[in-house]
Amino acid sequence: MKRLVTSAALMAAALLAGACASVGGGTATGTGVSSAPVATTSHGALRGTAEDGLRVFRGIAYAAPPVGDLRWASPQPAARWDGVRDASRFGPACVQPPVPAASLYNDPPASTSEDCLNLNVWAPEDAQNAPVIVWIHGGSLRIGANSLPMYDGANYARRGVVFVSLNYRLGPLGWLAHEELSEQSPDGISGNYGLLDQIAALRWVRENIAEFGGDPGNVTVMGESAGALSTTYLMAAPQARGLFDKAIIQSTNLRSFPELSEAANGMPPAERIGSGVLEKLGAADIDAARAMDPQTLTNKATLAGFVPQGTIDGTILTDQLNEIFDRGEQARVPVIVGYNAHEYRPVGGPGLRMPATPEQYEAMIERVYGALTPQFLRIYPHSDGDDALLDATGDIIFGWSGERIAQSQDALGLPAYFYVFDHCYPSARARDLCAFHASEVPFTFGNLDADALPEVWPVPDGPHDRAVSDAMLDYWTSFAASGRPQADGLPVWQPYGSAQHYVRFDDAPLAGRDYRPGMFELHEAFAAQQRAAGRSWGMPAGLNAAPQSDDTE
Repeated sequence: MKRLVTSAALMAAALLAGACASVGGGTATGTGVSSAPVATTSHGALRGTAEDGLRVFRGIAYAAPPVGDLRWASPQPAARWDGVRDASRFGPACVQPPVPAASLYNDPPASTSEDCLNLNVWAPEDAQNAPVIVWIHGGSLRIGANSLPMYDGANYARRGVVFVSLNYRLGPLGWLAHEELSEQSPDGISGNYGLLDQIAALRWVRENIAEFGGDPGNVTVMGESAGALSTTYLMAAPQARGLFDKAIIQSTNLRSFPELSEAANGMPPAERIGSGVLEKLGAADIDAARAMDPQTLTNKATLAGFVPQGTIDGTILTDQLNEIFDRGEQARVPVIVGYNAHEYRPVGGPGLRMPATPEQYEAMIERVYGALTPQFLRIYPHSDGDDALLDATGDIIFGWSGERIAQSQDALGLPAYFYVFDHCYPSARARDLCAFHASEVPFTFGNLDADALPEVWPVPDGPHDRAVSDAMLDYWTSFAASGRPQADGLPVWQPYGSAQHYVRFDDAPLAGRDYRPGMFELHEAFAAQQRAAGRSWGMPAGLNAAPQSDDTE
């Protein structure tokens, strides 16, 4: 049966690729416009808009269009221009497949193009040496855009931050590896083009952000799901070293990834995966694939099952992420890292059903977890019903990964702040969508109104929503400024440390120690078993034979 990119489909692929909520679209330019601000960058002058005390610049090209021979090549510098270029409108999003109307994450961008390597800047009118946040959107590395209303950066700029949001290549155009492409590369590698785009954007920020009032020596990279995975990649990539000073990582994963030319951890080489994609496209070689219409190529590759993800190429990603973190070779930066309490809710987890009896459940888990079964059953008991399997899945993918990063940074003597988003509100509770994957994003941006959200997203409608959002914005912006998350009148957020401190965002922030005791230790032990046996790790292998769906980010 032909698989469409269904709501259910984008989730497992999103989860597989490290996903994130991709939402929104539009080109609102705001109100209260006064004289248009002008900024001079290394490529030329830009005229933005003045909006309620902010200077806003949209659609700034940070690299050349990756078209023709530059499709599947490292990003090249953008062309310089004379005169003053208009920067009042968002640029196109990168080419991406459609998402079903029923998906939580269906909110398509206004336009798409291969000429999509652009970014936006929101800055306080009087900013000088202000902290900078660079946002990387989620969407399974296959959908999303920097223009989506949920990602409007005005609330950060109103708190004194220069906020940047970027686009990067998605799907097969951003993440395909292939032997011919490796042969054409000066470094003998392929894949990771979307990651190279992100690095190019960070270089643009370092060169130009002072013109917008930002401090190039105080840059925080922030992302959710696929954007959080991208941020984790950036922490591992030598080429990104020195381009950012802190990281905010919302729902990442540390699963195993394909290696470029060798089979490893139960996965074929990335180059072989790419060859299979070209066969399914009917393209005889890379030249034929370069000649294809980008939207047709993207749609066909998606329907053929291509999962965009990083490639362990020995140069950009030098090793599996957990190996890099184990050796302490990642970026030595403070982090905020965490996940949502119920990432994998029913809308994203069809097929996860609790067996009828405790004995059947124990037998199912024992087939996968062996001697670790008692620990699993203690944390995820049969009495919790389907929620046990759903929450186990979210913990395996996102909870274990977030806590592992917190522990790794702490081991290097760096501040690491762990959180769990567990806030619910009536419209979400009515659909059994409390603290679902990406539900924290509107709260971290302060964009809670219906017109900022996808059409079928449960719109926040509770009495505590705005207070929770303000708390998260205050913690996030203070961390960007100083490396320490603080909010007046709210709990002191202690670094993770040996006591495993965390903050849980419920109807208000609540400080605690050792969230879900034993969870991390269980999944760490299981991942170690998988690695030792030469199998992949960091995904919910074998849980009720859960189908790999495609619905989320």
